Amino acid sequence: MTREPLVTVGWDVGGVQVKAARVEMRAGDLCVVRTAVRAFEVWHGRERLPGVLREVAGELEIGPAAPLALTMTAELSDAFRSKREGVLFVMDKVREAFPRSPVFVLDCRGEFAALDEARSRPLDFAATNWVASALLAASRVDDCILVDVGSTTTDIVPIRGGRLACEGRTDLDRLTAGELVYTGVLRTNPNTLTATVPVCGRPCRVAAEHFTVMADAYVLLGRLSGADYTCSTPDGRDASPVACAERLARLVCGDREMLSGPEIVKVARYLVERQLQVVSEGLLQVVSRWDAPADAPVAPAGAGAFLAAEVAGRLGLAVLPAGSIWGDEGVALPAAAAACLLGASPEVSRS
Repeated sequence: MTREPLVTVGWDVGGVQVKAARVEMRAGDLCVVRTAVRAFEVWHGRERLPGVLREVAGELEIGPAAPLALTMTAELSDAFRSKREGVLFVMDKVREAFPRSPVFVLDCRGEFAALDEARSRPLDFAATNWVASALLAASRVDDCILVDVGSTTTDIVPIRGGRLACEGRTDLDRLTAGELVYTGVLRTNPNTLTATVPVCGRPCRVAAEHFTVMADAYVLLGRLSGADYTCSTPDGRDASPVACAERLARLVCGDREMLSGPEIVKVARYLVERQLQVVSEGLLQVVSRWDAPADAPVAPAGAGAFLAAEVAGRLGLAVLPAGSIWGDEGVALPAAAAACLLGASPEVSRS
């Protein structure tokens, strides 16, 4: 008689996206992964979160009592006055959405706690999605540096002997250690990367406005598709290359009548170069205290895995092909990683 596969569900509740993964494991081996990503800006109607969670669960055909693994970053949103308030809000809305499911929350040390226990120490569960991704990477590659370039941030996590060798665990400590770089390939405003851009051979100051985001640069350059533009556009228009170019022109208070297409492309290339430098600085800071084999490779991940690989290559570091580490879980890596970790943990058997 064939044993039914164990189904676990991972959730990564962020400030602008909800990611979920339905993972099936048989005899401890991963057999099926299904993922979903839903845009949801928590500051725009945060009370709608349970409905969004249920919609995503329906899309993935998640049963009403499936065990859930929860990670989050939404607590940093200014929809909440404190991280404590944000963490408790997310926990409570997950419970509201799935009243029959056992819920386990991943803490900053990589351990699961049942939801009721987690509510008693909420700050241990703030911004833990990177922990899930790093632990999954550590289970597959003994020595490497995970460089996960997402839509908003970049996580740089050293892994030594199959264990996390990071210095920081909180956002503040990780920012100080270079292990969290607040830049990503979609939502980052280019004016955070540079004070000027070259226009017709001269440095031009940039506007301190929310006219454009880095997704515009990457779509215009063909490094991301319009379908990859999963965040809101600053002007509410589409993600076509034409619209992206028009938004980028606004960075220097211009438009398509003032700047030619090739001139805007040059601005986009300069912005990408600046972002490469920012990520390189974080990676070099981590590598400077790296006590591991000299040939330990970079494991790229995230929507900007291509950027992580390029940074590593420029620094002379070996690069693992993303396809050799991640399968279908790479689309929503923290959620899928959390589900895989829960499926392999004793918490599920005790639930």
